[in-house]
Amino acid sequence: MTCFLPKNSLLQFVNNQSFYPLKHPLVKNRNVFFWSIVVALGGLLFGFDTAVISGAEESIQKLWGLSAYEHGLTMSIALIGTVLGAIFGSVPSDALGRRGTLVWIAVLYLVSAVGAALSPSWVPFMVFRFLGGLGVGASSVTAPLYISEVSPPASRGRMVGMFQFNVVFGILLAYLSNFLLRDIGPDAWRWMLGVQAVPAIAFFLLLFRIPESPRWLLRHGRTEDARAVFARIDPATADENISTILVANAAEQGPGESLWAPQYRRPVLLAILFAAFNQLAGINAIIYYAPRIFEMTGRGQSAALLSSAGIGLVNFCFTLLAVNIIDRFGRRRLMLVGSVGLILTLGLVARAFYTQQFEAVPVLLFGYIAFFAFSQGAVIWVFISEIFPSAVRAKGQALGSSTHWVLAALITFIFPKLTEALGGGNTFAFFCGMMVLQLLYVWKLMPETKGKTLEEADKVLVLH
Repeated sequence: MTCFLPKNSLLQFVNNQSFYPLKHPLVKNRNVFFWSIVVALGGLLFGFDTAVISGAEESIQKLWGLSAYEHGLTMSIALIGTVLGAIFGSVPSDALGRRGTLVWIAVLYLVSAVGAALSPSWVPFMVFRFLGGLGVGASSVTAPLYISEVSPPASRGRMVGMFQFNVVFGILLAYLSNFLLRDIGPDAWRWMLGVQAVPAIAFFLLLFRIPESPRWLLRHGRTEDARAVFARIDPATADENISTILVANAAEQGPGESLWAPQYRRPVLLAILFAAFNQLAGINAIIYYAPRIFEMTGRGQSAALLSSAGIGLVNFCFTLLAVNIIDRFGRRRLMLVGSVGLILTLGLVARAFYTQQFEAVPVLLFGYIAFFAFSQGAVIWVFISEIFPSAVRAKGQALGSSTHWVLAALITFIFPKLTEALGGGNTFAFFCGMMVLQLLYVWKLMPETKGKTLEEADKVLVLH
């Protein structure tokens, strides 16, 4: 299937932008640039789908008379789908190809947006939100994988970083969209959810302008097709890349090594704890329930939605900052600064709920988001991908991703009941306590991987 879209216009627009992830001297190949931008749209839909429900959740609860348990399940059902999508996302990616899987992911996003917006009752709404979650989980596996497999080594980190950049951009767009659509009538929540169909359609159509991953093609014996793709990336190195990959593929044939072997205990522990603390900071609960949290502090619905849009903007800006400096200052230093900032902001928010003095809460939550985006948000996927040796790297990445999404679903599910039972002060105090433990983890256990080759990191982390 061929789709005639203005690729040159999109390239011209992107090349004129000045923000770091999209314009950098190391990013020289226009084809790779365009392919990465298209696939990174999956990240934008990922972020949009994650945050858009925040503007609709109260209307949905009132419309269908949901209990705290049912409401928590409604908010977390997409994350349950995300967990399954992340765990099993490698199956279609290997069987159908990276691009083929991304096409189906775009279909899931589209069906979920339209279906959830038009749902006549609670049960079909849950089904469509679950399908969207499957798309998010599979996208978090397949999109970065595709970008890494087509990017030259010198620009791979920045190209893959474009996916995370688009995730937070999608969150920002969701908050802004919710704010703009808030007053269009009693069915505003349906428009909030349904508007996602527009970028989903664009994503679907643009995917037909990109090739299949050349590494997937080689793995399936399509050498000439792979050579044609590599020639579009860099004609001078196409044959060398093919020879190198074929040798590596031959060496990897045979039974895989167990992730649970004794020598991998330290990277396994580091990955599980890092992913767990990412969610025990309360980030997904705050993104999902941001308008409700602001209303708990006495702000009206419109002010709450606007404050939520501010959270998306802060998240966007500080993710951009972190992407700029992560290779200069290192992963561990960003995490130390972020942990201290998260402890202070969460502690002060808890104090505000205890004292019922809410004037500073919006500023404190903006600070919380800034410190999270600057540290955990930017570092997690980079760090986990660096601490496992090549023999078990894919399994280690899946372990970290699964831990992250399971806890994201669990915390989002229990957050309404937690705040109902414990109150806002105790809930935020719990998140603050978890960040104290994270600070100890970073200080005592987390190694610095900046400037090290993967092999050098292996010598430090793996027991030989």
